[in-house]
This record gives sequence, structure tokens and C-alpha cells, in this order.
Amino acid sequence: MDILMLAAAGPAALGPGEADYSFIGLFFRADIIVKAVMIGLALASIWSWAIILDKQFQLMGLRRKARRFEDDFWAGRSLDDLDNTFAAKPRDPMSRVFAAAMSEWRESKDSTSEGQMLSLRERIDRVMNVAVQREISNLESGLGALASIGSVSVFVGLLGTVWGIMNSFRAIAASRDTNLAVVAPGIAEALFATALGLVAAIPAVIFYNKFSTDISRYAVRLEGYADELSAILSRRIHGRR
Repeated sequence: MDILMLAAAGPAALGPGEADYSFIGLFFRADIIVKAVMIGLALASIWSWAIILDKQFQLMGLRRKARRFEDDFWAGRSLDDLDNTFAAKPRDPMSRVFAAAMSEWRESKDSTSEGQMLSLRERIDRVMNVAVQREISNLESGLGALASIGSVSVFVGLLGTVWGIMNSFRAIAASRDTNLAVVAPGIAEALFATALGLVAAIPAVIFYNKFSTDISRYAVRLEGYADELSAILSRRIHGRR
């Protein structure tokens, strides 16, 4: 019963020699600078996990939509039929690349001279390249924040660690006592700040590397599709000669 009453009362109910080493106790006992470091790292961790979950679901959806589009594209339907299906409302990067190419094709498909047809082929390639780069840039949004959190959080946690250890040395100087009970609270706060820095940094670094690899693979897939579509439209252009 006494233990339950002490836990319910919180850190204030502890005696002078009974320091609270729970996470909440370490936070409330910490110096204002260490508290600011802890709060910043906690917010950075929440922000990174929000990006991680959003990016993970985004990439899963894009892979599913890409498979569906490729099944439709290679099912034997004509380009005009596919254009009627996807031009109005492209649903994913691959269909938007297709819609951009077909839009350029529709606007210039009545070209007759060899120079005009060569120019048309170059414009279609240029339009698809721009569309691919735009889609990849959109996919990479958020990765910069993950990279910053992964690289900076450790140093911010180290700042809290150094400040906590400095507080421990000041406590030793003030009390003229090297007893562990004097330095333990400051060291515990310092190590807690380090732990928060690692908690924020490790997932950010891991998922930054994962998403970079996934986006690179998707970019290769998207560029490969653009090359295949360019070849198909090029054959159509040559067929007019």
C-alpha cells in the first residue's frame, strides 16, 4: 500500500535521498536546457515516424497502382483506348507519364514532314523525362527531413548529455561530496538525453536508406516504362513516312 501511495503521489512524495529515476521523474528534475533537448528530440521522433508511415503507405500504394497500370497497358488495348481511360484522371506516376506523352502526341499527330516528325519524337521524350523527374521529386519529399533528423538528433542528444554531466560536476563542487547519490541524478538525465537522441536518429537513418533504395528502384521502373512508350510512339511516327 505504501508503494502504491508513493507512485500515485509522484516525484514530490519522494524523500530527499530517494531520487525518482523513472523517465517522467528524470524529465521533471532536469535542467531547463536538458528539458528543451528532450522535448525537441521527442518532437523530432514523432515527426520522423509520421514521415515514415506516410512514405511507407505511399510507396505501397504506388507499387500496387503500377502493377495494375502495367497489366492494363500490356493487355493488348490500343493506345487511344488507354488514353481515353487515363487522360482525364491519371491515378499514379506511371499513368501521368503516359498521359503527358499522349497529350503531346495528340497535339502534334498530324505532322507530315520528316522534320516535324523528328521534332515530335524529341518533344515526346522531353515531356516524359520532365514528367518522370517531377514524379521522382515528389516521391523524395520528406527524405530530407529524415536525413536531417538522423544526422542531427545524435548531436542534440550529446548536447543534453554534456550539459547533464556539467550539472553533475557543479553538484559535486557545491556539496564537496563525491558520493554517487550526488552525481547520479545528473548522469541519469544526461544518459536519458543520449537515449532520446538515439531513439530519434536510428529509425530515421534506417528508413531513409530504405526509402532511398525503394524510390531508386521505382525510378528505374518508371524510366524503363517511359523508354518502352517512347519506342512504341516512335514506331508509330516512322509508320507515317
